[in-house]
Amino acid sequence: TRPDVIRDIHEGYLAAGADLIETNTFGATAIAQDDYHLGHLAREMNLAAARLAREACDRYSTPDRPRFAAGAIGPTPRTASISPDVNDPGARNVTFAQLRDAYKEQAAALLEGGVDLFLVETIFDTLNAKAAIFALDELMAETGERLPVIISGTVTDASGRILSGQTVGAFWNSVRHARPLAVGLNCALGAATMRPYIEELSRIAGDTFISCYPNAGLPNPMSDTGFDEPPDITSGLVEEFVRSGFVNIVGGCCGTTPAHIEAIAQRVGRYQPRCVHDRPLSRLLAG
Repeated sequence: TRPDVIRDIHEGYLAAGADLIETNTFGATAIAQDDYHLGHLAREMNLAAARLAREACDRYSTPDRPRFAAGAIGPTPRTASISPDVNDPGARNVTFAQLRDAYKEQAAALLEGGVDLFLVETIFDTLNAKAAIFALDELMAETGERLPVIISGTVTDASGRILSGQTVGAFWNSVRHARPLAVGLNCALGAATMRPYIEELSRIAGDTFISCYPNAGLPNPMSDTGFDEPPDITSGLVEEFVRSGFVNIVGGCCGTTPAHIEAIAQRVGRYQPRCVHDRPLSRLLAG
């Protein structure tokens, strides 16, 4: 209903130095929108969001520096692996088929709207992610258009596991069949606590690129941005990941403002990204 607001947000991050922005569709599946009685508008939401991101990227792209729109595919508020009822461990409030159908509807609209790639992100349940991957494979087989896919999980606590119980290594081995352009971690507790897990993922996923976009620390209502870390702290932590050779794509998740992205871009621009088959990432994204 306010495309001008979304357009301004996109352009703020592009002006700050972002090469890759997400569509405003993290929760735009019919399953998630049914909680607000808006599931019937899911396709329209995704199509409009993709077109807004595409327009913003086209406005900031140059021949030497293209900008890319990622179709954001979130986890939904339901989990295929965990019971919503503590008294019934076998209960589920969503099926694999329902997730597949919702993700396919979302992805089809994002594709029509002109995204450059799909981003299956903030994965707390690998089974949900596998439904999204299955839906993307079906869609791309049917349309004949095959876009790159980035898969990004989230480690929810200091145990080093995602919510459905997998370690980073188990998570990678569960999704590597999708042959993603990149696999990585996002959100969670911030860059400081993410370090050992992104290092492990970099070590075991040697045949793909690694992405990392952490929160600006933990939520903090007393801070100016609502999160613990100002731009200099977050960018310094991300710089260390790059300097250590762990990652190819870096950015920010919850709490990261355009100022955070500008600081990250300034700090990491002097480093060479992690090498995978000697292939530049931009060439792969460009097709």
